[in-house]
Parts: sequence; C-alpha cells; structure tokens
Amino acid sequence: MSKKSALITGITGQDGAYLSKLLLEKGYDVHGILARRSTDTLWRLRELGIETQVKLIDGDISDLSSLIRAMQVSRAEEVYNLGAQSFVGSSWQQPILTAQVDGVGVLNILEAVRITNPQARFYQASTSEMFGLIQAEKQDERTPFYPRSPYGVAKLMGHWATVNYRESHAMHASSGILFNHESPLRGIEFVTRKVTDAVARIKLGMQSELRLGNIDAKRDWGFAGDYVEAMWLMLQQDRADDYVIATGITTTVREMCEIAFAHVGMDYRDHVVIDEKFMRPAEVDVLLGNPAKAQQKLGWQPKTSLQELITMMVEADLRRLKA
Repeated sequence: MSKKSALITGITGQDGAYLSKLLLEKGYDVHGILARRSTDTLWRLRELGIETQVKLIDGDISDLSSLIRAMQVSRAEEVYNLGAQSFVGSSWQQPILTAQVDGVGVLNILEAVRITNPQARFYQASTSEMFGLIQAEKQDERTPFYPRSPYGVAKLMGHWATVNYRESHAMHASSGILFNHESPLRGIEFVTRKVTDAVARIKLGMQSELRLGNIDAKRDWGFAGDYVEAMWLMLQQDRADDYVIATGITTTVREMCEIAFAHVGMDYRDHVVIDEKFMRPAEVDVLLGNPAKAQQKLGWQPKTSLQELITMMVEADLRRLKA
C-alpha cells in the first residue's frame, strides 16, 4: 500500500515542525515548501530530529507557479497551509507584505490545489486574532469577526477565501481558528518565548530585566504539539468545516510571567519592566475560545496545561543557553 502524501507550507515554523513529526509518525510521506531565507530556518526540524525525514521543495506562497510545481512533485492528498507572516506586531510596520502573504498567499495555494488536484484535502491556518475586538465573552465558530491588526485583517481574507473555495468548487477545505499555541519551538519575538528566554537568561546571570508592553492582556494559551493533532483530524472528516481550537481558559501575560519566574525560584515583580515601546496601536484585550465543536465532532482535547507548557519552555531555554 502506498504511503499517503502531505504537503506543508510553513514547514520550518513551529506548527509545521510539530505537524511534520505527527504525520511522519502516522506513516505519511511529508513534503514541505521551503522559502529561501538568509538565516537558518531548519533548526526546528533538527530539534525534533526529523530534518532528514521530510522532503523539501523550493517555493513560496507568494509565487503560484512554485506552488503548482510543489503540488505536482509531492502528489499531495492533504495540503496544510501554515505559511504566513505570523507576528502580529510586525503587521503594522509591514501591512502590505502581510496582506500579500496571509491573504493573497492563501488564494495562491488554493488555486494551486484546484488546478492540480481538486480532490486533495486542504487545511487553512486561521487565527483567533480575527475576533480582535471581541463580540462575545467566549468565541466560537459563530462569533462575528472584528480584527484589530493588519495581520487579523489579512488572515480574515484567507479564512473567507477557504470558505469560498469549499462552497464554490466543492473542495474539502477546512479552517482551524487556532487560539494562541506555544512551545519550546516558538520564535523569540512571541511574548511567551520572550518571557521564558528572559527567565532563563536572568536565572543564568546573563541579563537582569525583561521589558514588556501590556501585561494585563488575556490570552487562551495551549501547546502547539496538541493543536497540530486537531489540524490532522479536520482533514480526516467526511465533510470540511471550520473549527475553533482552544483550551477554554484565559490567562493574563502577568500570570504567565509569574509561572515562568516561579519555576526558577524568582518573583517576576523584581525583573519585569513595562515599556511603552511594546504597546500596540490597537490592542486585543481578551481572547477566550470555546472548543466545544472540536471536542464533540473531532474528539479533540488539549492535553497540556499552561503550567506544564511554560515549565517545558523555560527548561528548553535553560538547556539551550547552557549549551
């Protein structure tokens, strides 16, 4: 029996690496689109020990021709679009790039799938940032969207494009509206990893303070390793649909700092400094997901608590810095 083939855009990112590992464990042939960058982008695949097991194809989601070629080479039956300009803060400085990658880029990959193999199943990485200025205390699949950043706006285009291709071309195209999900593989520009890296550095005497913006912002944080399983489950369903993936628990940045510093026996109040420079032009104050539909229809549950997640991240950063 031939192996199932999957194609992942954004394979070198946090989610791409964890999803690759999951699919390899399930016996898939895993292909990934590798956008050429001047920095080393393969470190996450290396850290999970799978760098040599995935097949990398040169391409970029802003280039339709390379996506068509990647579809032909991979013969993918499942396509996971995780490629994005995924840092919200940068989207105010680079709004047009963000729109091209996170909005038009989704159209490019949908078109590549439609042209080469419309039977392939497609997953779009949507985001809780689309809810922005929240219209309901707990956000689910029926909550109206109100994005508060160029990132949220661009992602909303990608989300609706996915719905449109599902309805217009009868494609098996699903969106996962993922709430914040973190891991030791998170980029240093994201607040959780910025905190855990700083905690490790302060513990080792390499720095003394951590500068942050709005530490009273509330987020629903889960573990990326748990969330990629939900992506896979969506593409195993008979019918494509959209699902909120979240823990259903909201925590402030302040409380997250408290957990991280306490793990190494320190008090966050001695080290955290509020810096106006890190305040956003428009803040999303609270995000809290309702994952009931995913639990009921996909049988998906988050397995990792925030305490376990932050501890895992602090330990990984301590290990890296000591090395």
